Amino acid sequence: MQTTFSLRTSGQGLYEFTGPVAGWLEGEGAADGLLTLFVRHTSCSLVIQENADPDVEVDLKAFFERLVPPSDHPSMSYLVHTYEGPDDMPAHIKAALLPVSLSIPVSNGRMVLGTWQGIYLFEHRTRPHQRQVAAHFLADR
Repeated sequence: MQTTFSLRTSGQGLYEFTGPVAGWLEGEGAADGLLTLFVRHTSCSLVIQENADPDVEVDLKAFFERLVPPSDHPSMSYLVHTYEGPDDMPAHIKAALLPVSLSIPVSNGRMVLGTWQGIYLFEHRTRPHQRQVAAHFLADR
């Protein structure tokens, strides 16, 4: 089974889409197997992260902003790829540091996620984007 999830972002931050993925698996009658998610872009990432306390999202965004600041920051003056804006090359660096695909076990049609785990697209650009995440479920035989 395959599908594509389309996610609209409004700038840097984490966008949870656990619910739509779970709904797709249920709607397709998934049983046991492995779900692979893959983001089709070079300036955002996929992460599994805590979905109970929104402060986790705030702190993750702030950490990566400090780790890789915009290219107009003095510490980033060595960057060459700057013509798409000061957030572009830092977004590519963040996407190189974080996963762009996830593998999640599925048992009895449900993702085997921990109690507080959610699936997020981590947008690294400051302007809105329409992001595509390809999903592939491979059933055990």
